[in-house]
Amino acid sequence: MNFLDNIISAIGDSYLVSNMIYAAIGTVLTYLTFHKKVYRVLGLFFTRKFKPAKNKHKYAIVIAARNEQQVIGNLLDSIKQQDYPSELLTVFVVADNCTDKTAEVVRNHGAICYERFDNERKTKGFALQYLFECIERDYGTKSFEGYFVFDADNLLKEDYISRMNDSFDAGEKIITSYRNTKNFNEGWIASTYALHWLRSIRQNHRARSILRLATNIQGTGFLFSNEIVEKGWKYTSLTEDRALTADAVAQGYRISYNDKAEFYDEQPVNLRVALRQRLRWSKGHLLAFLETGPYLFANIFCGKLFIKTRFTDKVKKEKQPITAKRIALGFVESVRHRFASFDTLMQLTPLSVFNIARWLIVPVFMYACYCYNGGIESIDFFSGGTYLAKGLRMLFPFEINITSGTDAFFTGLFMQIWLRLLYRAGKYIENTLGAIYLFIVEHKRIVKIPWYKKILYTLTWPIFDIIGRYTTYVALFVKVTWKPIPHESKITIDDIKKDKVKK
Repeated sequence: MNFLDNIISAIGDSYLVSNMIYAAIGTVLTYLTFHKKVYRVLGLFFTRKFKPAKNKHKYAIVIAARNEQQVIGNLLDSIKQQDYPSELLTVFVVADNCTDKTAEVVRNHGAICYERFDNERKTKGFALQYLFECIERDYGTKSFEGYFVFDADNLLKEDYISRMNDSFDAGEKIITSYRNTKNFNEGWIASTYALHWLRSIRQNHRARSILRLATNIQGTGFLFSNEIVEKGWKYTSLTEDRALTADAVAQGYRISYNDKAEFYDEQPVNLRVALRQRLRWSKGHLLAFLETGPYLFANIFCGKLFIKTRFTDKVKKEKQPITAKRIALGFVESVRHRFASFDTLMQLTPLSVFNIARWLIVPVFMYACYCYNGGIESIDFFSGGTYLAKGLRMLFPFEINITSGTDAFFTGLFMQIWLRLLYRAGKYIENTLGAIYLFIVEHKRIVKIPWYKKILYTLTWPIFDIIGRYTTYVALFVKVTWKPIPHESKITIDDIKKDKVKK
């Protein structure tokens, strides 16, 4: 017991210094993520706008479908309704391990369908890899200038491809688009996803597009140049979108965003399905960080020095004369690429894991040891800087005082956990303001929702981030396999048009 007592006392004696280091690390992390606050301001007012294209380019549309007979026909119908020349569009679908009539529905709608059966490699990334192999074999990937990627449950606004063509014709190699939700009104779970995509648009895509940085691809609704798949599709992890984003940015590509190109997505309505999907996202996020994080980190300091062209085997261009303008442009591009690498690294870095680890070590365990040595004197039971904590402290000015020893140790542990929960409760209430903001600024594009449901969705919105935080913790310790997300919504693009007219 004396040995244990000495250890606890020694740890407690080092708490004050450790807490200073803890606070310093927190300050550094705050500065490292400060640019996100700038994005929020810019995203409220600005986004990049593209001039009408001078040329119409030839595209392929690729879709990976697993038992999607209920919804894929609606997507294909919305593609047929595009105001873009149909002779410049070819639709390819891979019916991946399907046990229903997905392939039959696809062929009846006039699209090219390949069927794939592989019980070992089940991710969407493997399905896309197979599809691009088939395209290369039968058509040649260079037959198409660009490739759209959609999920089977998507619906496209009639001018979607025309708008994306504006970006492609402007020279952008990878472009993502405005992700709306077709079943926003089908429950609080779907609404949290819908608000999440809108938040990404406002806080990430819009600002990064205007600054010519690289935003992140989010699963579906994006376009890329054929050079990305000249060597085939390489992204077969649990989250192929994050892997593609990180790899593209590391190699110097910028990922642009077109706010006028709008499509609709179906969100989960079942909590169990949502939790399964979020766990997969979290695991894929961690894997993408481990795979590409070091590469992005090196780019911050070394620029394009260590870039390897993984997408294409391009021959280097002939050397051009060095001019002041070329030097200036090269410097600007170097700064842009380095910052884009830093920005993407910050997106991939699992800060929540790092923060919970240092919190458990210093404010929880080491503080408890500190209390064991010196006791607890005049600590507010409702400490904290949130409005909730301040309000409770005014109403209930309750303080805790305990002499040193075992009781102080366990009370210190309890107090830190309690204050963490109080802080999270306060942030939960404050974060509901984010939903109000999104409902206001995006009201013209959101489907019609009764006012009482908007109130409910505002109150439940912060649960999305809570789930994401805890699935990240779980993903550290469990093996995650890819499983399909069921899609059953019968909403069509015509239904959405009618809803917009009524609204």
